Amino acid sequence: MRLSSLLTIFLTFAAAAVVALVAANFSVSLIEDSSEIGVRDALDEKGMTWAEVEANGLQVSLSGTAPTEAVRFSALTTAGSVVDAARVIDDMGVAAQEALAPPKFSAEILRNDSGLSVIGLIPASTDKEYVIARFNSLEGSTGVTDLIETADYPAPEGWDSALDFALSAMSSLPRAKVSVQANRVAITAITDSALEKARLEQNLRRMVPSQVTLVLDIAAPRPVITPFTTRFQITEEGASFDACSADTDIAAERIVAAAKAAGAEAPRCTVGLGVPTPKWADAVTASINALAKLGEGSITIVDADISLLASANISQSDFDTIVGELENALPGVFALQAKLPQAQDPNAGPPEFNATLSPEGQVQLRGRVNDDALRELTTSFAKARFGSTNVYTATRVVEDLPADWTTRVLAGLEGLGKLSNGSLTVTPDNIVLTGNTGNPHASTELASLMAGKLGEGTAFDVNVTYQKQLDPVLGLPTPNECEAEIGAIVAAGKINFEPGSATIDASALGTMDDIAAVLKRCGELRLEIQGYTDSQGREEMNLALSQSRAESVLNELRARRVVTGTFKAVGYGEASPVASNDSEAGREANRRIEFRLIRPDTVATPSETTLENTAQSSDTAPNTPTEESATE
Repeated sequence: MRLSSLLTIFLTFAAAAVVALVAANFSVSLIEDSSEIGVRDALDEKGMTWAEVEANGLQVSLSGTAPTEAVRFSALTTAGSVVDAARVIDDMGVAAQEALAPPKFSAEILRNDSGLSVIGLIPASTDKEYVIARFNSLEGSTGVTDLIETADYPAPEGWDSALDFALSAMSSLPRAKVSVQANRVAITAITDSALEKARLEQNLRRMVPSQVTLVLDIAAPRPVITPFTTRFQITEEGASFDACSADTDIAAERIVAAAKAAGAEAPRCTVGLGVPTPKWADAVTASINALAKLGEGSITIVDADISLLASANISQSDFDTIVGELENALPGVFALQAKLPQAQDPNAGPPEFNATLSPEGQVQLRGRVNDDALRELTTSFAKARFGSTNVYTATRVVEDLPADWTTRVLAGLEGLGKLSNGSLTVTPDNIVLTGNTGNPHASTELASLMAGKLGEGTAFDVNVTYQKQLDPVLGLPTPNECEAEIGAIVAAGKINFEPGSATIDASALGTMDDIAAVLKRCGELRLEIQGYTDSQGREEMNLALSQSRAESVLNELRARRVVTGTFKAVGYGEASPVASNDSEAGREANRRIEFRLIRPDTVATPSETTLENTAQSSDTAPNTPTEESATE
């Protein structure tokens, strides 16, 4: 009985132990599965799918190859956020990183009379002391500036060959720059002559190793040309140079271009030293152009002396005009001698001086004058009367003109100055003045002027026509006529403003000049200058911008000495659009400046447009990114 009780107790404890063991095993499996799944999910969520997770009891092992050390550390941190970090076992590896790319090795060697310097980055395997020793052997121990740095990387293929060639070449390059790279050497040098240049280039190309690319830029001094000579001729066979000299490459290009325009085929010009003046190309091209107008002959330029020989086929009048144009086009240092072999045709008419005045105020002076003093006097007189930029002179100095030629020419020019447009012809026997004027008494005044200047017995003809529209009193346009004339100007030329400002663009200044000229003739007008914008941007900013731009137009008129006491500038912003603001074309039309007469019997409103200038503008009002600008 006692034995049976003990057995029962033993069996009970055994059964309990078995149950406990089974429960413990189940708990461990549950913990392992939970830890492994949790860590796996966390790593997958961060994209670390490369990591392998394995749970062994309470420990979690991470294996796999991380792309970088930082990623490996991130995986450990992620796992430690799921389970106790002390339970995480790191069995991960890190992918091998690519080696850093080697630097680009190069060296620059500069050598001149002051010494030699070398700068650059070379491989540590290159014997730097040997390189400097080679340079010292060329320039002496105190003549080398060493600015070389080294890097511990393998020398690239072709580096040693290129450097050895550069060291050898330096012995024949007293003034040069040598750039060394792997498989490439570039040499820029100066030699004493073209022959020395050719010899040096030949020797260097012979020395260079086959695997090294050699780039040469060797210059030789220009030859000295004495005297500096150019001779160009045009014959029945064609046009060509017998000699051509130029002081610069640009001058040579200009001269060659002029020769080609005159009919020369494949002309060439030597660039050299010894030019008498920097304006050599101006004189040569002007001479060639004159010879081309003559059609046949020759032009010879020796230093500053120019000889022009024309063909006998050209008329005396054409010869005088072309030679006169050339004389006025030549720089002051040059002296021209022109010859027409054939004597003047008796039927060609007497010597003449001609002057023409266009309605636009342009004056041309042609024909003959006694001497340089008279030519300068007539040119100065014309510039003083008609404006220095409005006078073109093509007069020619000849001998054997009448003694009173100077008086006749100047009197005729003074009379021409009293006309709105016309012409003057002076011959030994007569003076003819024709043209149009707005002065109804012009004929009488001109006759009195000519008689007083020339004296009794001198023949002259005054044939001028009175034009009412030229009369400064009767010819004044009405306000409506002014309105129409300005309207035609602004329709033909748009006025733009600089982007984002109220400053009128330079391209519009010509239109402003034309408007100012009309307003000066129109006298006193009551005029409103209105500014408008489109509807883009804030209304108050548009209003301010349109006001500023209208005032800019008013200020430009004042700067042109237009009397603006009865003018006013008003900005209306985006009011009264002339087109839809829904399209770019419509907005462009709405950005405008309008000129409107203010009539006593009307009330000014923005919509009453009589003069409109619609101008393109893509800029915006200041401080408003999308606000459009009013432009003229």
